Amino acid sequence: LNKKIMKKLILIILPILLAFNVLAEGELTKAEKKMVSKLMKSTVKSLSKSIKGLSDAQVNFKASPTAWSIKENIYHLAISEDNLWGWMQGLMAAPANPDKRSLIKITNEQLMAGIESRDTKVKTGEAFEPKNAKWNSISEGFSYLKTKREEHAEFMKNASAAMHNHIAEQSPMG
Repeated sequence: LNKKIMKKLILIILPILLAFNVLAEGELTKAEKKMVSKLMKSTVKSLSKSIKGLSDAQVNFKASPTAWSIKENIYHLAISEDNLWGWMQGLMAAPANPDKRSLIKITNEQLMAGIESRDTKVKTGEAFEPKNAKWNSISEGFSYLKTKREEHAEFMKNASAAMHNHIAEQSPMG
């Protein structure tokens, strides 16, 4: 895949992971809520521009038999949006556990750098694989991702400050 498109595909998941980290570090400030919401919206917009006008051959191209196509990456992102958001909702439904804040060993900056870096490749869990997609085309998958991301960005923009007391010891990605 084109490195520019690959970076945009990777960055699309960053806002949700950043939201989890912001939630865990302390009270959500107005600036943090705005930053996460803005990042959620801008990454989807950037991805939309990157895939606009691509041919079927381009969105289905695989650099190797084990690589994912652009379409499969979009499916993965849409599935991840659902799975990660569902995980967060479950976390928020559980009792608050602020005594676990000391377990957090990563800053927002470290999280962002790790997501943006392609130095360490991570195999996704089976639940996040594109083979589990419920869409028939890249446009359906992207439309779903965009709609969900807009809902989630709006939620983050208006999020309750009580969210900082819900800490998970492990994310769905390990």
